[in-house]
Amino acid sequence: MSTTLTLISKKETLKSLIFDILFIAAMYLVPAISHMWDIPLYLFEPLRIMIILAVVHTKRENAYFIALTLPLFSTLFSGHPFFAKMLVISGELYMNVLLYFLISGKMRNVFLSMLSAIVMSKVFYFLCEYIFLGEMIKLYGIGEHPLYLQAFVAVILSGYTYFILKRTGNKPA
Repeated sequence: MSTTLTLISKKETLKSLIFDILFIAAMYLVPAISHMWDIPLYLFEPLRIMIILAVVHTKRENAYFIALTLPLFSTLFSGHPFFAKMLVISGELYMNVLLYFLISGKMRNVFLSMLSAIVMSKVFYFLCEYIFLGEMIKLYGIGEHPLYLQAFVAVILSGYTYFILKRTGNKPA
């Protein structure tokens, strides 16, 4: 039994490591693809997509790790977002993961748990952006993401979470 648990643990660790490498590589490629195709991919929230994939397909601890570090990698390697905004985004993504696990433990509805976590973490982000970054955003002329697009992404990611976890017995990896 102990050997089986060790093999499962090693398999999950390897799976998390592979996902982490792919996520970091994607952060390298998203800005390049965005410029090459002249498509503003940031509007589709690639960092949130990555953490949702981590929540669904890797261990809980890895989802927290991804939420805290992917914005940092993005800042270090692409220069976007700027450092202060990176801190706010890391907080938002971490809160998204935390709220999902808290809500899903009580609600048992995976779709509504993820949707609620996304909406609440977005509210947190907007409040932080307004309080801490308001003047910086005016100074740099950074535009807002359209709310309809954010709602669309939230519903798609919540649906993805629901369908994948329903298939695997409604339990995050």
